[in-house]
Amino acid sequence: MKKLVTYCLIIISVSYVQLQAQDKSDWEGGYPDGCTSITAGKNATADGSVITSHTDDSHRTRSWMDIVPAKNHDEGTYVNMYKRVATDEFAMPSYAHNKIGEIPQLENTFGYINTAYPCMNDQQLAIGESTFGGRESLQSDEGLIDCQRLCQLMLERCATARDAIKTAGELMKEYGWNDYGECLTIADPDEVWHLEIVGPGKGKTGAIWVAQRVPDDEISVNANASRIMEIDLKDKDFFMASDNIYEMAIDSGWCQSKEDFRFAYAYAPDSRTSLAARRREWRVFDMVAPSLKLDPNAENFPFSVKPDQPVTMDQLVDIFQDYYEGTPFDMRKFVKVEDEEGNSVISPLANPQMPYDENKIFNVNGGWGWRGERTIARWYTMYATIIQCRDWLPDPIGGVVWLAMDNVQSSIYIPVYCGVTDLPEPYKTPGRPNGFTRKSAWWAFNRMGTLACQRWGDMRHDVDAVWKPMQKELFEQQAKIEEEALQLYDKKPKKGIEFLTDYTNRWGNKVVEEAWKLGDLLWTKYDEKF
Repeated sequence: MKKLVTYCLIIISVSYVQLQAQDKSDWEGGYPDGCTSITAGKNATADGSVITSHTDDSHRTRSWMDIVPAKNHDEGTYVNMYKRVATDEFAMPSYAHNKIGEIPQLENTFGYINTAYPCMNDQQLAIGESTFGGRESLQSDEGLIDCQRLCQLMLERCATARDAIKTAGELMKEYGWNDYGECLTIADPDEVWHLEIVGPGKGKTGAIWVAQRVPDDEISVNANASRIMEIDLKDKDFFMASDNIYEMAIDSGWCQSKEDFRFAYAYAPDSRTSLAARRREWRVFDMVAPSLKLDPNAENFPFSVKPDQPVTMDQLVDIFQDYYEGTPFDMRKFVKVEDEEGNSVISPLANPQMPYDENKIFNVNGGWGWRGERTIARWYTMYATIIQCRDWLPDPIGGVVWLAMDNVQSSIYIPVYCGVTDLPEPYKTPGRPNGFTRKSAWWAFNRMGTLACQRWGDMRHDVDAVWKPMQKELFEQQAKIEEEALQLYDKKPKKGIEFLTDYTNRWGNKVVEEAWKLGDLLWTKYDEKF
């Protein structure tokens, strides 16, 4: 039995490294198995921030990011639209972007932080994302707009969440949605909404969409499943929808009338059967509101819940780093050894980021991936954001994207203020599709995180010893830094923006350097213990 466990552990370690390099398994059923977004109203957070967030859980998206400034455009300027196509022709799996059309550009556009899914503009409009797929029959290739392009268009053109949703609806109606079912979590300093979109049906141009606002004192989540159920379009403070919201569902027999219409079950019923989604929904709600005692095996949870206490940034980081430790769903429990006293304990080699195929060895509930188990923190995260929007500060200071590279479980969030004019060079350096490079921030964290998972039970402590004090320092000095920036901004806005740009760049370069050092430490300290 001990030989079998040892053999299985070797397989886990080898296959984990292989999956990190090849990443063949995060693309199932035509859309990526990933992305978690948590949202919070201004009265649900400790400091009054409105929150949206995003884990970009797919190694097929790009690893670099930059700042796109506000621009003035000549008449006749167009925005290129692309179709994303998964390809393995590069050094590592990625997307090819094929131009399929153009949309007229506005005369003036806002600047924005250009992550793979553009995440925040200089007006404090912020966006998170999570794919839920939807019925295959709804997806249409006739349209021009996909999820990434829609995020860009909204950030370029809009200053508020409501305006962004209305603009998105108009653009999709005219130019068409060509992606699978998506949820965009859209925030501004006043409120946050979930916008769920599916296609109009094969061969058609347009989109079917609905949006629901998160109450100011509540928290919501999207974890790759449609979450909007009953809607009340008379309540314009909480709901918006496309004109065709009921038509396809009733005509197709997915509901009988407006009275029994539930968006998730009409347009994305399969997503509600996903344990990978439902378990994350439960975990987020259980961590912020344990008093509710929600059933982890339930099919549906409330759209949003009131937290037991207003949430802090530290709590949100803990949630995004979570892999169900201390619950019956901790995957490490399958790999045990005997300690010196003869007790059965979780092996230090047990890997909370179990690759999909390993459930075949340990017969994990439902398997991994779209239908089975998966944790909030995942090894194939490209980058992650937690975004604060705050109405008591000027936009360049009030909007801040807390940005982590690679697996949040072994990473750190740094502040990128929405008014900054530049990012550290390693963050702007592509790590894909050309492959490994020491110049890329993503590779620094990916290498270190991959090593940490080879002996997580021990290495996690080395990782925490570096990142936790730094994360604490960043959060504790946030108010002081912003007060100094505000004093400069009030006298001369350019000086305040320069101050924050320098602050973001210093911390970005610092954590990248530490990630490389930490990877070297893990490689040498445990060289005979992998």
